[in-house]
Amino acid sequence: MLHDPSHRTPMVVAEEIEVSAQDKDVLRELAEQKAAVGALSVQQEKTGLWRALNDLKSERPMVWINEICWNEMNVDDELSLRCEGSWAREQELTLRRELYQWNHLPGDMVVNPWIECPKAIHSTDFGIMEDTDVVKTDDENDIVSRHFNVQIEELADLEQIKMPVVTHNEAATAFRRQAFNEVFSDILPIKTVGQSHIWFTPWDFLIRWTGIENAMMGLYDDPDLFHAAVDRLVDAWMVELDQFEEQNLLELDNKNERVGSGGYGYISELPTLENAPEHVRPADMWGCSNAQIFSEVSPDMHWDFAIAHDLRWLERWGVNYYGCCEPLHNKTDILKKIPRLRKVSTSGWCNVEKIMEGLGSEMVYSIKPSPAILAEDNWHPERARAEIRRVLDLGGGKAHMEFIMKDISTVRHQPQRLWEWASIAMEEVTA
Repeated sequence: MLHDPSHRTPMVVAEEIEVSAQDKDVLRELAEQKAAVGALSVQQEKTGLWRALNDLKSERPMVWINEICWNEMNVDDELSLRCEGSWAREQELTLRRELYQWNHLPGDMVVNPWIECPKAIHSTDFGIMEDTDVVKTDDENDIVSRHFNVQIEELADLEQIKMPVVTHNEAATAFRRQAFNEVFSDILPIKTVGQSHIWFTPWDFLIRWTGIENAMMGLYDDPDLFHAAVDRLVDAWMVELDQFEEQNLLELDNKNERVGSGGYGYISELPTLENAPEHVRPADMWGCSNAQIFSEVSPDMHWDFAIAHDLRWLERWGVNYYGCCEPLHNKTDILKKIPRLRKVSTSGWCNVEKIMEGLGSEMVYSIKPSPAILAEDNWHPERARAEIRRVLDLGGGKAHMEFIMKDISTVRHQPQRLWEWASIAMEEVTA
């Protein structure tokens, strides 16, 4: 996620990264495991299947799991960190989670035979952070309940939303590269990467500053304010995107990277990593948008207050993804107006049959089974299987589908539930 309205990302500091001999040994052992997995022929097979799906030539539905409650996943210390340095612990966490997922709940995940070094890019963000009251049920879980205190009530308050300034600290990137090379380069190739897929969601931000009830009432009571607010947010994202492009900081997302709220972005219509242009443009990448809070908003209002504003953004990308948790089965007519729309979120609240009837066969349906089944007192794998089978039968073997299990708040500290869900899903899509 590029932005998080709950906090500001500090400026990057250019300084040498020191890695102790002990930390280096831990990281290298994990990197060797990743290299072995990444070299397996199945990685190319999975890549081809994902590309076929997004090309609308799918061979079968695909399966992927993300947004995992990692605080409940540790088994036999597989996720316990052993490094001491902060940079080393960041790399260890990433490697351990990737290997854990491959070993226990891979679905159709793809593991790269390289390791990525992120460029030291900073954005000043949008100038306004959420003001919240937070309630927790589990101190180890970063999923919490929030009450948003109102900061935007009138047009003058929109001045709090600032235009971002993007900088690339090349010296800091060089120090990062040096550390990655020192630890990993004789095990895995190092790829220095910039800003890849951007999660664009004006309404997710706006309601954190206006409050949810105020926003929903305001669509009717104060439409000028909310049209102006969304316009200013789109302006801010566009200003930031222009800077990414001008500074040549964009990175292709035609790879094993989530696009929108769905699966991987492999697709034939966009440049691949092997033939990447020297200067990546938005037109070489996936775009996305959503308006999750518009679950019960009419199609006309959804168009007027969300998609009509988003078009300035969506028109810039090579292909687009739309939606997240909001059910979209009654809004297919407005979805058809989105340029180069290739994939649509089909959440647990969505009528799958109706959205498929509305959008037809030239679309990828990003099916989101409800994670609630993993959180009940008792685990019912037969119900999980029945729901996957129900959706597969609705597709009739013709619909292009991916099953994305996400938003997993808890598995009741029984990670085997998620392991079993992954196995069941793979059994059903390959049957």
